[in-house]
Amino acid sequence: MKKKEIKKLSKDEMVKNIEKLKKDLFNFRFQKISSQVTNPAKISETKKTIARLKTSLRGKINA
Repeated sequence: MKKKEIKKLSKDEMVKNIEKLKKDLFNFRFQKISSQVTNPAKISETKKTIARLKTSLRGKINA
């Protein structure tokens, strides 16, 4: 997700996206162990997206 897309989301949507991405990351880790990862860069991109969502969420809660 891009920063512009993240800014448009509501708090509830951010929380749902974080939960979904955490599940995806969990699955990517298992795929990595079993050597079934099709795109290893997706793991780091997912981590970065989670961090972006958490940062934006914290900013909205404190504002």
